[in-house]
Amino acid sequence: MGKKHMKTLTVPVSWPVKRKSSRFTLRPNPGKSFELSMPIALVFKNLLRYAKTMKEVKTILMDKEILVDGKRVKKPKQLVGLMDTVTIPISNENYRMLIKKSKKLYITEISKEEAKIKICKITGKTLLKKGQVQINLFDGRNVLVKKDEFKVGDSVILSLPDQKIKSILKFEKGAYAFMIGGSHVGEHGIIEKIDERAIIIKTKEDSFETPKSTVFVVGKSKSEIKLD
Repeated sequence: MGKKHMKTLTVPVSWPVKRKSSRFTLRPNPGKSFELSMPIALVFKNLLRYAKTMKEVKTILMDKEILVDGKRVKKPKQLVGLMDTVTIPISNENYRMLIKKSKKLYITEISKEEAKIKICKITGKTLLKKGQVQINLFDGRNVLVKKDEFKVGDSVILSLPDQKIKSILKFEKGAYAFMIGGSHVGEHGIIEKIDERAIIIKTKEDSFETPKSTVFVVGKSKSEIKLD
């Protein structure tokens, strides 16, 4: 059981799992941060509540076309991460994975048009041979780009399912950002000030200071995606 499952007491607090309801839950495939992702089986059992058992989840994935970021998923352990889209074409349902102020992951229903894009934060950049540049994205993928116009901290809008870069969202004053960690996780607002120590974010209610690592740019002056 140890290989296929994990103890519920050890699961990330962001998962919608009651730690004392059972001893074990599904162990996801590696590839993304467990804190900011969960197996698609939990999406259908605990969030959408379209299945009660793992057998029902497997039936849904095999019998129906379930898409994550525009690509079909068949394995219950496949991870769905923060900002990923989940599409159920047969019922014309589209969702995006986000995180609440309570630090719990959840999915919010989005339009069919919005399900065609995904925003990824740039977490690293590498200069390769022959002047090629590789950018490392928040969800674990690496992308080769022709122009060195990207900076760590910027975000890119990807088209789905081809995952091509449509545009850049600069990490700069005036940009709109979503907090993915820290004491202000789940909040969003305008970047008001940037310095070496911290970032100042202005929301509708107030302003707060947060580390750069928690800031995820999602728009130029307003969000490009649904956040609430």
